[in-house]
Parts: sequence; structure tokens; C-alpha cells
Amino acid sequence: MPIHRRNIRAATPEDIPTIFNLIEQLAEYEKLAHMVSGNTTMLADALFGAQPSCECCLVADDEKIVGFAIYFTTFSTFLCKRGLYLEDLFIIPEARGRGHGKALLIYLSTLAQQRQCGRFEWRVLDWNKPSIDFYRSLGASILPEWHLVRLTDGEFTKLAAAASSLR
Repeated sequence: MPIHRRNIRAATPEDIPTIFNLIEQLAEYEKLAHMVSGNTTMLADALFGAQPSCECCLVADDEKIVGFAIYFTTFSTFLCKRGLYLEDLFIIPEARGRGHGKALLIYLSTLAQQRQCGRFEWRVLDWNKPSIDFYRSLGASILPEWHLVRLTDGEFTKLAAAASSLR
């Protein structure tokens, strides 16, 4: 059996094309390719612009990037502490089963601990049984009583316009 050398590191601006390619692969896997409307310029601004809104780490197997995690800081009102929120984690299909996903979650758990976070959270699609089983095997809880609530840009623009009626 070949020995694989795993490396996890923070993304750099030079990684933007690779990260965006992985995002497109993730969208295909989740059957959401039609939802990808961002581009590499927007991603670069989100990760490395004047006011970064997220961070990214990459995992390499023998120098080849095989996955990524995008995450950001949240806040828990009840704990009065910051949290770490994992927006997406993706490992290319041919590199799955080698411990890369677990290594990224360990990396992020360590980061959450170092940053004195009260929580480390993420979502999983209800049909993604392999991931649900994997997360449970690591000790994660799946919280069925919490539902994602979302306003998209058109919806929150409409709601924000209602501000004039509050005056």
C-alpha cells in the first residue's frame, strides 16, 4: 500500500483558481451546480479582500490539493463566545476514505480550541447519509429540531425596503 503524505495549510491568494474549481465540484456532488453564481474575483475578495468574510484551508495528498474547508466566525448569544462555522468541506471523490475529511475536521477543531470558541458547527444535507454517519462517528450531534431560515438577496432587499414603513 502506498504511503500518502498529507498536508493541511491555510489558503493563499494563489490558490483561488483551485478553490473555485473545488467549489464547482462540490456543487456538482450536491446536485446544486445551477446555484453557483460566484466567480474567482468574488472568492478572492471574500477570502483576502479588505474585509475578509471567511477563511479557507486546503488538504494535499502527496502535494496534490484534494480538498478544502471554508469557515468563518460566528457568535453564540447564550455562551457569549465566538464560534467557528464550517460552511463547506469537500474532498475529491478519488481521495475519499484516506482520512482527509477527518484531518480537516481535527484541524478546525484545534483552531476552534485555540480561538476559545464555544461551538464548532456546520450543516449536512439530509440525504447525505455517508456524511451524516461520518460526522456521528466523530461524536458530532445532528440537531433535527433546528431548521435553516434564509432570505436571498432579492428577499432581504424587499424586506429592507419595508424600513420606510416603520418610520
